Parts: sequence; C-alpha cells; structure tokens
Amino acid sequence: MKSLHPNNIHNNGYDFKILLKENPILESFVVEKFGKLTIDFSDPNAVKTLNRSLLKTHYDIGYWDFPDENLCPPIPGRVDYIHHLADLIEGSSTVKVLDIGTGASCIYPLLGSAIYDWSFVASDVNKNSLEVAKMNIDKNQLEEKIELRYQNNSANILEGIIKVEDKFTLTMCNPPFYASESEARGANKRKSRNLGSTVVRNFSGTDNELWYKGGEKAFLHNYLYQSSQYPNASLWFTSLVSKKENVKSLEDSGKKIGVTKFKKIQMNQGNKVTRIVCWKF
Repeated sequence: MKSLHPNNIHNNGYDFKILLKENPILESFVVEKFGKLTIDFSDPNAVKTLNRSLLKTHYDIGYWDFPDENLCPPIPGRVDYIHHLADLIEGSSTVKVLDIGTGASCIYPLLGSAIYDWSFVASDVNKNSLEVAKMNIDKNQLEEKIELRYQNNSANILEGIIKVEDKFTLTMCNPPFYASESEARGANKRKSRNLGSTVVRNFSGTDNELWYKGGEKAFLHNYLYQSSQYPNASLWFTSLVSKKENVKSLEDSGKKIGVTKFKKIQMNQGNKVTRIVCWKF
C-alpha cells in the first residue's frame, strides 16, 4: 500500500504479527502468499475481521460491528480522508465535524475522535443504521464525542440536520457513487470477478449507501446548493469525489452561488485514485 498520506500509519501495509497478537481470531483468515502474510480480500468475514484488528490495534476501538448488508469500509482509505482534513484546518484547536451519511459503521467519527480527538455530529437517512452506529459509539464510550442525527427526508442533505446554533469546522461526506440499484449491483459483481470470487457481500451496501437518483453528480450539486443555504454553519464543506469530471462542474457551479475558495486534494491509494473537494463561503 503506497502513496497514502504521510501521517497514515498504514503506509507500509499491514503488520500481521502485531495484528494477530491483538486479535487472535484473525489467524483463521491469514494465508501466506508470495512469501507474505495476507488475507483473502474476496471473503467478507476476513475483511471485516482484518478491519476490526486494525481498529483495535491502532485506534483503541475495541468494538465494531454492523449487519452484513451494510458497507464494510476500508480503514486505510478512511484514515487518509481524516488526515487530509487535518491538513486543511491546520492550527485549529477545538474541531467539530459534521459527517453526512455516517452509515452503520460510523467509521469517520470513530477514527476522527481516536486520531485527533475531534467531536462529531453524524447524520444518516436510515434509522437502522443509526441504531447500529449508536451501539458502536456506546460500546467505545464515545457518547460525549459523537452525536447522531436522523435525516427524515432523503432528498435533503444538510437541511433538517444543521441547527441554527451549529458551528462546524468541517463537513465531510462519502457520497453514493451510483445512479441506480442495478448500476451499483453491476459494479459490485465486477469487483468480485476481479478478485476471482462470486462473493459480492464484501462490496455490499444498503440503497442509500450505494446509489442516489442522478448519481454522484446530482448528489454533489444538491450538497453544494444546500451548503449555500448555510454558508456560516461550517468553515469548510468537503466531499470525496469518485469521478474526476464531476470536480470541474462543481467548481463552476460554486462560483455562481458565492463559493469564495475551492480546493481539490488528490488521494492515491495503491492503484486507486480519488479526490476530496473542499469549498467555503
């Protein structure tokens, strides 16, 4: 694993000897390949157990669970987003973050509080996901650091979540990438074939996690527009962007609605390239 953020502890891959010591359950999933220890990344149980081991070993997150139908986020990539945001607000002392669409895993608030001691408000449109997220928060005794809010209108992103008194340092989001359920499922099947497996649960996800009417572009532009309705609620609004062509259209639209600063941060994670877009008013 190369080219992660310099502060990302996973830059040199996984030290399975340490991980096995912290979580012996991982041993049943570890195999030797080309002289190195690894796991079968097409096996959802192996991936989930590896992630649990990483969270326990490096971030003191001793409990982490969610239903199989929810997304299982890769820890190194999620950590990268956190570190890049820390660079964006370098020098800020007390940091409060809004995590849009936190999901059952609640991964960004758990990591952000563990690494930088940030406070979070985490939203989601799925009540079941929020119930599971609450379990992850409570089991790790992070009730004072992470607040959950339910978005009761799936057409909204910030409206209904941001309160008059809210003052966030950052707003972050990992948006749905696909325009329909069939598009999302097709992509998942291709990922599984690339790993030489018919298993798709490793790349599963609930509808709201995977797709949004109009796809990533529609979600981002809705998010951008709604942020203009709350220009003083957050110092920076940010989001991951999968498709690079969406960056330019977002920047152009931002200029029309009062964005004063727009920034793109590229993230390289192995062979995968993604980006963070950041804007402020």
